[in-house]
Amino acid sequence: MKIAVARETREGETRVALVPELVEKLTALGVEVLVEPEAGYGAQISDDEFVEAGAEVDAGALGNVDVVVSVRPLSADAVRRLRRGTATFSFLPVNQEQALVADLRDAGITSFSMELVPRISRAQSMDALSSQALVSGYRCAIVAAGMLRRFFPLNMTAAGTVHPAEVVVLGAGVAGLQAIATAKRLGAVVRAYDVRAAAAEEIRSMGAKAIELDLETLEGSGGYAREMTEDRAARQMELLAPYIADADALITTAAVPGRQAPLLVTRAMVEQMRPGSVVVDLAAESGGNVEGSVPSEVVRIGNAQVWGGENVPAQMPGPSSKLYAQNIVNIVTLMTVKAEEEGGPATFAPDFDDEIVAGACVTHDGAIRHEPTREAIEGPAPEAPPEPDPAPDATTPEDQPYDQEADQ
Repeated sequence: MKIAVARETREGETRVALVPELVEKLTALGVEVLVEPEAGYGAQISDDEFVEAGAEVDAGALGNVDVVVSVRPLSADAVRRLRRGTATFSFLPVNQEQALVADLRDAGITSFSMELVPRISRAQSMDALSSQALVSGYRCAIVAAGMLRRFFPLNMTAAGTVHPAEVVVLGAGVAGLQAIATAKRLGAVVRAYDVRAAAAEEIRSMGAKAIELDLETLEGSGGYAREMTEDRAARQMELLAPYIADADALITTAAVPGRQAPLLVTRAMVEQMRPGSVVVDLAAESGGNVEGSVPSEVVRIGNAQVWGGENVPAQMPGPSSKLYAQNIVNIVTLMTVKAEEEGGPATFAPDFDDEIVAGACVTHDGAIRHEPTREAIEGPAPEAPPEPDPAPDATTPEDQPYDQEADQ
């Protein structure tokens, strides 16, 4: 079994799908690891480091392997270079990449999307969304601290007291909780809000104060929040406005993969913030939690500077690559049959009856297996025609000719 690590080609992507310290975990299974040249350069990993770890650097790696791993989806050109039956693992936003999904189907590629890994306890070690959100949350707090022209912590000196910064975090998923924890470690006074009731206790566990609004909770499936009605959204904005106006820094992290981010903060709410205040919108690239935020730009709204996040994990490629690589190794290992003899080859054999394998699979054997994506690209499956009434069975007693002698 051969696995190739693709060099990322999309603009701004600095991560890599495998790091040298994890190569041994794959080779121990009987997997041969090939790496495209300069695959790790964005994450400050040299080709020599991969070679020292037991991998082979090969410019033609993609064309002769069983599995290809990458962070972002492969380009259409790269897909055409793969052998039919090759498996790919990457982030694959199916709603935005429908043309690529069709290419993968037509090329006979078995593709797995890391966004679609089921959120079950057995798959926690493969949850790349959570691992990358951890990096994003930390980065958001650091950005806010760097942009704010005042101390985060309380300082008491002979010259006087410097009061701590007031930070508000909206959204208490993985990214939000990490932003809370980082801001607290920097010494800020942190308040946070999430539409899920269970999040309040998690917020308090990080040392922050939970903002409690007199509104119904919106617990959804998979740990995400349900969509809110327009009336509830308006009421939520009204109740949050005074907390935001009093904040020195606002960090918003509410997002659901594959869907537009909910609008939580209007331009008018930002305009009420004090001079010098900072807003960090992690969800800017998926529509934004803050009205007026722009991905990868800093814009001014009222007295506040608004930073729009875009591919935030790639801004810290070292830790984000290491975490993502561990997710990749874990999910590939799940689908790999280890060599029976030491030094023998492993076999890539995904079990599509496994909930994780079936849930993450997008295309396989010339078909789109992810049902919502298949319907979006190919349309709903035609309804089966009604079965005709069964023909009369000539052997039933009612249909047999009457034999008077036999009856007697």
